[in-house]
Amino acid sequence: MQKLGEVYDVRTTPDKFIYAFVSQGPKGAVTKLVAFTETEQAGLFNLGFGDYDPMTGEVNDLAVTDNGDSQKVLATIVQIVYAFTELIPEAVVVAFGSTPARMRLYQMGISSQLTAAQTDFYIWGLVADNWFPFEKNQPYRALRVKRKIGA
Repeated sequence: MQKLGEVYDVRTTPDKFIYAFVSQGPKGAVTKLVAFTETEQAGLFNLGFGDYDPMTGEVNDLAVTDNGDSQKVLATIVQIVYAFTELIPEAVVVAFGSTPARMRLYQMGISSQLTAAQTDFYIWGLVADNWFPFEKNQPYRALRVKRKIGA
């Protein structure tokens, strides 16, 4: 695994499909969750991400925490994708941003880690209904990654 920069400590469920970490910043401690859900297509997993709401027990994928730690949060998500694809190397992981701003944030995270990530993953972006190799500064509707076997 490549060096990702500073990341948060992560906890996971026994099945390794849900990961949690705590964002620390001016807005306080905010629990973040990353969940992998297998779609109807075997081996294709949706990556869900958001703030855990202790009042409802739900994940809010529209929350904007603005805790001043977005690079650390993004690096932590990348670390989680590494961990998940180590567990299931043949998995294809897809991430749709819940908003255009969140999609841009995901793209910035991939772009900031692109050289390291492309060593270990095939990375594509969705334009209209077609997947293309990921390029910086391109507007994508979704991102898709697959671990390079043996990477």
